[in-house]
Amino acid sequence: MYFTSRLAEPAQERIAGAELNSTVPTQTQLQAKFNNVMTLCAMLPLLIFTCLTSFLHQRVPQKIRMLGSLLGILVLFMLTTLFVKLSFAPLTFFTLTMVKIIFINSFGAILQGSLFGMAGLLPVSYTTPIMSGQGLAGTFAAFSMICAISSGSSLEDSAFGYFIVACVVIILAIVSYIILPRMDFFRHHSVDASKVDTEVDATVEMIQKEKNGVKTVMGDSTEASKKEQPSVITIFKKIWVMALSVCLVFTVTIGVFPAVTADVKSAIAGTGKWNMYFIPVSCFLFFNVFDWAGRSLTAVCLWPGKDSKLLPLMVALRLVFIPLFMLCNVHPRFYMPVFFEHDAWYITFMIIFAFSNGYLASLCMCFGPKKVLPYEAETAGSIMAFFLSLGLALGAGFSFLFRSVV
Repeated sequence: MYFTSRLAEPAQERIAGAELNSTVPTQTQLQAKFNNVMTLCAMLPLLIFTCLTSFLHQRVPQKIRMLGSLLGILVLFMLTTLFVKLSFAPLTFFTLTMVKIIFINSFGAILQGSLFGMAGLLPVSYTTPIMSGQGLAGTFAAFSMICAISSGSSLEDSAFGYFIVACVVIILAIVSYIILPRMDFFRHHSVDASKVDTEVDATVEMIQKEKNGVKTVMGDSTEASKKEQPSVITIFKKIWVMALSVCLVFTVTIGVFPAVTADVKSAIAGTGKWNMYFIPVSCFLFFNVFDWAGRSLTAVCLWPGKDSKLLPLMVALRLVFIPLFMLCNVHPRFYMPVFFEHDAWYITFMIIFAFSNGYLASLCMCFGPKKVLPYEAETAGSIMAFFLSLGLALGAGFSFLFRSVV
């Protein structure tokens, strides 16, 4: 709402202190294109740079990838905060915003891929806080939106507060990453992974020599320690089920949320207050709360197991949510009938949809790096992050199709 308000023509520009529930009579061309262009500028860099991180992370030190990305995102959010107080022509503001979105998602892709790779070195339960943290962030944003609507705060003040909070959180993340390598726990698991790496390579080297009739001696330790980096293709063959599963989870989710789900209208609210809160609460808040709950549950429950055929089946069953939401009270609609008109149907679907998204996605991200050898875990985590981003990009593409056929 803040961004689209800044894209109004001069005659329509918001006045200082405009209320959150104010409306603009007609959309300008830039306002109408904002969501579509934003999705494109977000998903393409996310997909491209996550892919590059999967293949090139071994050539760039982890510290440079992590700290460089965090510092880059911090600078961009500081600029975004500053821009709230500066005036720009609509086209200039639109261009600057899209350029920032491209760079933020490029840095975010490198950060996410590196983070999942780093988590792959740790016990399986340590991937869960990353996934649940993403859900918590969405919950916080949805709750803040509802509070802002209730308080009648101005768009400018709300946006300024959001971006200041983002800057503070990024600074805390930078401090946390600087502290992390100094922790005995992290050093222990990093050393363990490198030890296993050397031991496995030495064993493979000796077995190969024995097959070739070469006598192995203790003096071969230097040669045995020489190793090649794990092949991305080889690792993918071990985790392809988990990778495709997490891709499908997010393809289904982003395919209908929020492109279809945000256009559902309340059948019982009429002109009452519930009409104003229906989508912020039933769509955004419910999705993020139950998505967070599903992600967090994997901290105490990892069922079904990593080798179970039930997990990919459960992921495939989520495809049913696409027609279910399309048959809800979505408006405007063109082709399909309304079958689930009452608000209760929509809310029930949303709760199950959100919970299954969080739980199944977290299971896949936890299990992926654990299906390979310890020294391959970081690469496996990066590959999983790539397929997560691929699912987001595919979902964004399919969302145009799903919405157009409703």
